Amino acid sequence: MSKTGIVRFHWIEGDAADPAGVVREVGKQLASAPIDVAFVGIGENGHIAFNDPPADFTTEDPYIIVNLDEPCRRQQVGEGWFADISQVPERAISMSAQQILKAKEIVAVVPDARKAQAVKACLEGEISPLAPASILRRHGNAVLYLDKDSSSQLSASLQRERAEESRTPVSF
Repeated sequence: MSKTGIVRFHWIEGDAADPAGVVREVGKQLASAPIDVAFVGIGENGHIAFNDPPADFTTEDPYIIVNLDEPCRRQQVGEGWFADISQVPERAISMSAQQILKAKEIVAVVPDARKAQAVKACLEGEISPLAPASILRRHGNAVLYLDKDSSSQLSASLQRERAEESRTPVSF
């Protein structure tokens, strides 16, 4: 991590024999200092981190064990993380939605047309556990970096705004 200048970080052992123990330990570590920046992504199904729809917007636990839905698991194969669906875990450790919102700043990089519907739901739909990334709109310092493809389903007014700003990210 020396190339990035990041000097403090916490590895999460997602394949540990005791995932609940990992969640407890990482939660304790996280309580010791605030998060400066949360780097997140938005999934094809609108998930943020691995908070698949319907996401739990109420838990205050910093980390949770989640069940990955079929679209999320297929996305992992489609992005090349796994060779086929049988290799993709059915459960994962994820930072909770409320914990993500506690970060001082949130940065989301969302490329590709496969994520266009999720981006539309995040920015134009109701803030809802059925569109987990929509919760980003509750944060005062969240920035989404979208490409032409991922922003392609946004309303004409949002598309015009993005075109005028020319490569400027969407901020909340």
